[in-house]
Amino acid sequence: MIDPDTVTLPSVEVFSPDIEKYTFGNKVNTITEAELINFQGWPFSDFLQKRTGLFLRQYGSGMLSSLTMRGTSAGHNAVFWNGLPINSPSLGQSDFSIIPVGGFDQASVHFGSGGALYGTDAIGGAVHLTNKLKFGEGHQVRIGSLFGSFGIWNQQLEYGFSNQQFSARTRVYRNFSENDFPFLNITKFGTPMERQDHAKVIQQGGIEDLAWKINSKNLISSSIWWNGTEREIQPIMGSNTKDFQTDTNLRWVLDYFHFSKNKVWNLKSGLVRDDQVFNTSRNQTIQYFLAADMDWEIGRNWNSKTGIRYTYIVGNLSTFRAQESRIELYQSTNFQPNEKLSFSFNLRQMVFDRKIAPFTPSLGGEWQVWENQSSQILFKSNLARSFKVPTLNDRFWVPGGNQDLKSEKSWSGEMSLVYSFKKDNFDLNQRMTYYRMKVDNWIIWLPKGNIWNPQNIREVQNSGVEYSLELSQKIRNWNLALTTNYAWTQAINQTDISENDRSKGNQLPFTPEQKFQSLFSIGKGVFSTFLNFQRVGERFTGTDGSGRLEPYQLWDLGSNCNWSFKKLSGNIGFQINNLFNTDYQVMPLRAMPGRNYQFNLNIRI
Repeated sequence: MIDPDTVTLPSVEVFSPDIEKYTFGNKVNTITEAELINFQGWPFSDFLQKRTGLFLRQYGSGMLSSLTMRGTSAGHNAVFWNGLPINSPSLGQSDFSIIPVGGFDQASVHFGSGGALYGTDAIGGAVHLTNKLKFGEGHQVRIGSLFGSFGIWNQQLEYGFSNQQFSARTRVYRNFSENDFPFLNITKFGTPMERQDHAKVIQQGGIEDLAWKINSKNLISSSIWWNGTEREIQPIMGSNTKDFQTDTNLRWVLDYFHFSKNKVWNLKSGLVRDDQVFNTSRNQTIQYFLAADMDWEIGRNWNSKTGIRYTYIVGNLSTFRAQESRIELYQSTNFQPNEKLSFSFNLRQMVFDRKIAPFTPSLGGEWQVWENQSSQILFKSNLARSFKVPTLNDRFWVPGGNQDLKSEKSWSGEMSLVYSFKKDNFDLNQRMTYYRMKVDNWIIWLPKGNIWNPQNIREVQNSGVEYSLELSQKIRNWNLALTTNYAWTQAINQTDISENDRSKGNQLPFTPEQKFQSLFSIGKGVFSTFLNFQRVGERFTGTDGSGRLEPYQLWDLGSNCNWSFKKLSGNIGFQINNLFNTDYQVMPLRAMPGRNYQFNLNIRI
């Protein structure tokens, strides 16, 4: 039997790893290509901020955007592209503002601890970006353009060809934003209206996807992604700094799959190269990957995956040079004793720089509590350990690096109730999740005289509730849909770092306790309209609970029309963002755009 990771059809084959296969008890959300279509060229950070319950710390429009999941830091979230970890080994995180929507086909978000499945960094969660392989579709051309306020002009061109054995697709894009939006300058007397200066963003890149079905048992695929971003760094209000930053990213992955009767063998190699120039400071890291695993259907109720991954890292930073080797062994097992019970057990051990990272197990389960013809109730639970190894900067930065740092480690648990109801043209899905997490050896940089130095000082306890709702109803020719996400997050510091420190017992800075997001859409035939709402609660700017950023709420309104003419088809859309022209700040003194407009057109041949 072919592994469930592979879906085989007579004329079209789509192959991609099943992120959810060994994640029983976890919350995993999949973002489809259709959901991303109206955000082509936009930073992925904008989509996550607007359309999910996740919060990103955005330092301005198109500027640095770091993801925080369940109250953890930006470095506690692993990010993958086609199975390759792409977090910077020097910074330990990814900047979501330079990941363009359009650079991938699908995204999956794993909420909560994932160290046993993915390795370092996945304390708060993980994000997986995937390029999908398709066969048997012939020649395809897609042209996409998006125009918007403040000089936004995003363009993308795609050509693909595939038959039953071979698939190739080429994408090129160029995204531009002048970012000259007006804002209220609260640092000046009278709060005058000014126009943002020095915040231009230019991005361009290309992606090539190739796949060859050698025969029914062997498949080779490869993807390469070059992405370049030039930014004028938006200054804080009241400042006239003129900083520039250039980021160049090269990612390449090669996969070989062998399908036997009850096994799938995968050999993966890859390269991730990141070059960054900030003013005149140059930093480069290169990661080389080699991995192998076997996914095995042991019996009717058992699945197992065993693998090894080797990573070699070279860092040429502005103040130091360093190399590091990592070896990881991992084992995942699924057991389904009957139709109502499912369990997954995952193990991982990493050795880095001749040091042993914390051993990371996880155990998850799902129980079908109740079911009838129209509804179902599931109970899900998961207990997991995760870790984060110190970054290259943490250990080797000159001056201040600390090679004696320990890995950060965490224990977390979560429970969920999932209710689904389907009858005739009505479909309802709800999920309520409660989680608790404890992170030890949290690394923070502290001053020692005139030099800042990283130390394993902080201990943080995170807990919260997440609620999601998906509802759809068809009434005659009308389609109505509603999605809602709510997150209540507490990330409480448990330690004072000095005698005068008063941070113990307070919410971590820049972490909202509450975020709410809801999207309502209505459509008939080829036309549809949506209204999106998000509310972000207050955030503290000081570790002791001092300083406060006001809560804000934003509304977006848009419409879309699908069309076709002979051999041409596509969609055309119009959107108003920040409908009520709200003045707000995600981070202190970082201006954000008011009401703005966008027009997008996609053509398929």
